[in-house]
Amino acid sequence: QHIEIVRNRNLIIGDEEEAINFLKRVNYYRFTGYTLTLKENDRFFDGITFSHIQRLYEFDKKFRCLLLEVLEDIEISFRTHIAYHHAHKYGPLGYLESENFENRIHHESFLVELRKSIKRRKDELFIRHYRRNYQNKYPIWVALETVSMGCLSKLFANLKKEDKQFISNNYYNVKYFYVESWLHCLSYVRNICAHYSRLYNKRLVITPKLHRKEKRLLESNDKIFAVIIVMKRLCLNKVLWKNFVIKLSELMEAYNDVVDLKEIGFLNNWQEILNA
Repeated sequence: QHIEIVRNRNLIIGDEEEAINFLKRVNYYRFTGYTLTLKENDRFFDGITFSHIQRLYEFDKKFRCLLLEVLEDIEISFRTHIAYHHAHKYGPLGYLESENFENRIHHESFLVELRKSIKRRKDELFIRHYRRNYQNKYPIWVALETVSMGCLSKLFANLKKEDKQFISNNYYNVKYFYVESWLHCLSYVRNICAHYSRLYNKRLVITPKLHRKEKRLLESNDKIFAVIIVMKRLCLNKVLWKNFVIKLSELMEAYNDVVDLKEIGFLNNWQEILNA
């Protein structure tokens, strides 16, 4: 049925059996997300093939996997930064006290989310160890291993300003409100990647705050390239970043017949920018 729908809309289908098998694995709704810039008035532009859209889908899948590798490293670094600084200043269990944060209500919400996270992971060895030997009290470096990146982002936003500024200055040489914005945006993008959602031709709902130089460089900050520039600022593992750019270059080359740079916000000199 879906094959007939797309054929009637001027889409060229070369291997019909392959197209049917693909749509059995990838539902039609997900597939159509990659067609949005390839048609007008619900009719595909001349020459657009099913294979073209299938390759965009494959590109997006591999693209997300590349991003997740760097996002993981950034997230782990922030768990370390926050835990180390907070424990040294307020003690291993100081994160349980609302006076060590900006907003009491937000802190209470964090504790509720933390308790849920610990309960979900109650059978893991490190949780069982602290529950059995330390009366269910978890130092901050243990507690933060259980929470999501979204929860970590909220926790950073609720740190006292001097604590946010210390972490931001000490590790990233930037004002804290940039880092706060970037973490919020990265947690959103990480969820997109982790839930296999589309990044190609997508306008981001949560966007990163950019420096004036970067604002002049980019036409907008609601495409994924703006986020990748932020990731460059936050990735402290320079070898990982260098390898990421190499892999990204190889991916872009492999799919350059179908990928439109503007649909992901990339500039023509994107490699130069990411290698700078």
